[in-house]
Amino acid sequence: MKPLRLFLIPVIWLGITSFLLAQSPIYFIYDASGSMWGQLEGSTKMEIARDVLSKTVQNLPEEQKLGLVAYGHRKKGDCEDVEFLVEVDSGNKDKVTGALNGIKPLGKTPLAFSALQVIDQLRKSKEKATIILITDGVESCGGNLCEVIKAARKEGIPFKLHIVGFGLKDDETDALKCAAKAGDGSYFDAQDSEGLSDVLNQVTTNTVDAPPGNLLFYTSKNGKGIDGMIQAYTAGTRKKIAAVRTYRDTAKMYLPVGTYDLEILALENTDLAPLYESDFKVGGEKEYFKSFSFDGGKISVKVLNNGEGWDALVKVFPKGNKKTVAGGRTYGEEEVFEVNPGEYEVTVEPMVIEGDNLLKRTSDIRVSAAKNETYTIEYETGILMAGANSSSGLVDALVKITDKNTGKVVSTRRTYTSSSSNPKKFILVMGEYSVRVEGLKDFGGKVETYDVSIQKEKTIEKTVNF
Repeated sequence: MKPLRLFLIPVIWLGITSFLLAQSPIYFIYDASGSMWGQLEGSTKMEIARDVLSKTVQNLPEEQKLGLVAYGHRKKGDCEDVEFLVEVDSGNKDKVTGALNGIKPLGKTPLAFSALQVIDQLRKSKEKATIILITDGVESCGGNLCEVIKAARKEGIPFKLHIVGFGLKDDETDALKCAAKAGDGSYFDAQDSEGLSDVLNQVTTNTVDAPPGNLLFYTSKNGKGIDGMIQAYTAGTRKKIAAVRTYRDTAKMYLPVGTYDLEILALENTDLAPLYESDFKVGGEKEYFKSFSFDGGKISVKVLNNGEGWDALVKVFPKGNKKTVAGGRTYGEEEVFEVNPGEYEVTVEPMVIEGDNLLKRTSDIRVSAAKNETYTIEYETGILMAGANSSSGLVDALVKITDKNTGKVVSTRRTYTSSSSNPKKFILVMGEYSVRVEGLKDFGGKVETYDVSIQKEKTIEKTVNF
């Protein structure tokens, strides 16, 4: 099961303003390789990355020092095609966005060589910095980015490296994760413009100037690590201070001395309810480790009509509670909901089928950790083809169908005068019905009635003549 696409970075500083403003430079290393012409959401990756990064840069403080390096934008096969488009300085926001607008993707992906150019700059300036590398592909020039970063850190060059993979596959990220970890940063995944915006807006605050994390968090479900989000609030309030995403691994967060309320979310295609911990105390720079376990079970719902999979709306409620905790549509397939252990009720409402008492409720469903409870809801239906005709041709008429046992009108629809809708098709649950056909327009005031008995898998065709 793959993680949901929430695309938040591992540490999100939200309310601790004393260290939010980065004083050290930020270098953006920008992918201008030929693959950036690839399509996402109806636009090229180049257009999306350019627009999102430009907006991110414009939201940064004027005094923030910025630099822009691009690779692969001048020569198609050149593995040394790396250029400092904007030298690092404050007041550079317009220069960076202007340079981005002039880039036309063309060449290769020399990740290691690009990083080396920035590292050489830091070696000369002896200034610490944050490097944010954006790439839609893996190294294509034989370099080893992870080894380059490890060597630079061993040399003592102070920097933090974050890597943003834009539209990468899971099996393409190992080397990038290795490099980010070696650079005291993190690898982040973005699959669309919204995801890229979330990452860039936040990663520019998790800089080399931010204090080191003092809290380690891990989220699991039924004994296995899962992707989770831990959000910290000032105790007794909903003032969010920080958040961290685990990505099935141990994640680090920094919180100053104080007392907090924690909200823990499971992110992997699940309806598991959040976990909460109140009055969580942080006592200083000491590193804490905290593990949160979600024990989820599953409810599988299969809806059949005459033995075949059928489309239906499904809702899951805690027993005795009217607020849904999960829901979905079957589209003819089995629908699976993962929820916390407990007692539940499930309602099913079929699509297209008509009749009385269609909404079915299954109660006393007991969900246990790591268990799957399967329920099958079955409907039995037949078909009525109700038409209206005259000596001059098809008649536009209103067809009203009433359940004879309950007196409830279960359907009212028009035939019109097209052969595609006259006779009109009604899929009805088995039972006894009375049918009223009322002529419209030139046949207004004319009415015919009849009774039908709907049987399983049987089709009845009845056309009245005015």
